[in-house]
Amino acid sequence: MSKPVLVVGGGPAGLAAAHGLASIGQSVVLVEKEDRLGGAPILSGYAKLIPSGEWAKDAIGAMVARTAEHELIECRLTSQVDAFSGEAGQFQARLSDGATIDAGAAILATGFSHFDSLNKPEWGFGTYDDVVTTVQVEQMISSGSGVRCPSDGRKPERVAILLCVGSRDRQIGREWCSKVCCTVSANLAMEIREELLDCNVYIYYMDIRTYGLYEDLYYWKSQEEFRVKYIKARIAEVTSDGERLIVKGEDTLVKRPITIPFDMVVHAIGMDPNIDNMKLGAIFDVALESHGHIARGSAYSAPATTSRAGLFVAGAACGPETIDDSISQGQAAAMAALAVVKQNQRGAA
Repeated sequence: MSKPVLVVGGGPAGLAAAHGLASIGQSVVLVEKEDRLGGAPILSGYAKLIPSGEWAKDAIGAMVARTAEHELIECRLTSQVDAFSGEAGQFQARLSDGATIDAGAAILATGFSHFDSLNKPEWGFGTYDDVVTTVQVEQMISSGSGVRCPSDGRKPERVAILLCVGSRDRQIGREWCSKVCCTVSANLAMEIREELLDCNVYIYYMDIRTYGLYEDLYYWKSQEEFRVKYIKARIAEVTSDGERLIVKGEDTLVKRPITIPFDMVVHAIGMDPNIDNMKLGAIFDVALESHGHIARGSAYSAPATTSRAGLFVAGAACGPETIDDSISQGQAAAMAALAVVKQNQRGAA
């Protein structure tokens, strides 16, 4: 019998990797530090996913169920890898609960951290209750409570969504595009307008990156069908006049200052490297790329590889990624890991 593949992380990439391996007869040990599987879509209470429009609790919940119920997958929740040694085909992992796992290969699907808007204080988060994040609005929608101003529970009549909060900002050391924020924000704007027909929604942007097939589905649809207003601007600050929030900035198309009052301001927060990546890099002895994500090998000749043979990576662990692509990468990493296990089996025969 072959040794199991160790999968670290129970989000979309890790779930896809684990189930992909188990579906072709390979045993898996899935280690997740939280008390449940699902990653950010479940733990952070995401609403409707892009581009399918399915609720996260249903789409990712189904992935969780099929993984947790599979007889070849052993799920170790509230557990972390404290030590990792050996070589491809002969790895040994010590878990935080004291258990030891012998593994033929391993996959890091350890995900990302949401940008903390407290690191952008001039835009009002942490100062004003009605300055929130896209994740908080997703939670309002997914919980069924509806989009409301946290300060007093009223329905907002005017909402601003500020793009690139924690992305493409060299002043705070975030030089990368987080890839999904523009599309997520356009989708969120439509969901707000769908619920609150009289609410005016504005999106402040530097550039719009609804890449690929998302242009029609989100950028144009949000404007033409849902009357979402887009303002190309540089934001100076978010303040308050005592009754409403005030967004101050410069309209960069007409080169003039703009000041508009809002009931709610939403930060479209970016995707940071996992806050544990320095620790993970040391434990697993893998290289990190310049921004702190786990470094990945060539997509053309060595997809899913890391700097350590037999150890693979998938999803947002190696940079900002969509859920769909994270799932695809998880499946690719599964096949790469399986090849290592099978090669080791042949060598031992």
